[in-house]
Amino acid sequence: MVKIAVILSDIRSLHNVGSILRSAAGFGVSHVYFSGYTPYPLQPNDTRLPHESRKLTDQIRKTALGGELLPASVHATFEEAIDAARTDGYQIAALEQAKTSIELPSFRPTHNTALVLGNEVTGIPDSDLKQVDVILEIPMFGTKESFNVSVSAGIALYQLRLGALQG
Repeated sequence: MVKIAVILSDIRSLHNVGSILRSAAGFGVSHVYFSGYTPYPLQPNDTRLPHESRKLTDQIRKTALGGELLPASVHATFEEAIDAARTDGYQIAALEQAKTSIELPSFRPTHNTALVLGNEVTGIPDSDLKQVDVILEIPMFGTKESFNVSVSAGIALYQLRLGALQG
């Protein structure tokens, strides 16, 4: 079965991180790569001050409801996160609106895939998009141009899991 991982890049909201982790747990994500300034739950050999890691973990846990226990790793930069994911055998798929994106429903992952989710306001920078293997986009049908990152994560993870099962 195709494995799915998630790379969280510069996500600022604890609520969004927790919601993404909960969806990730529900869709059988095998690993979460935290990068940039994305807050993350307590990790083995955590270098943060104990009161800081406890506070962030408690806040993330409120929405993650167990998803904070997924296997994870923390990386200072996006480049380090994708290098780690590639070393672990994943192709890198960014979720972003771009001229070169393909619509999410038409993508069938045939290889282990790490889904990149970016900042709530600015998305994934062009410099980071140049480093990925494929750019996926959720088709929009209403008046809004995008969804919240945690909603997008749920939609994309569902579609990737469905595509992997069908493909």
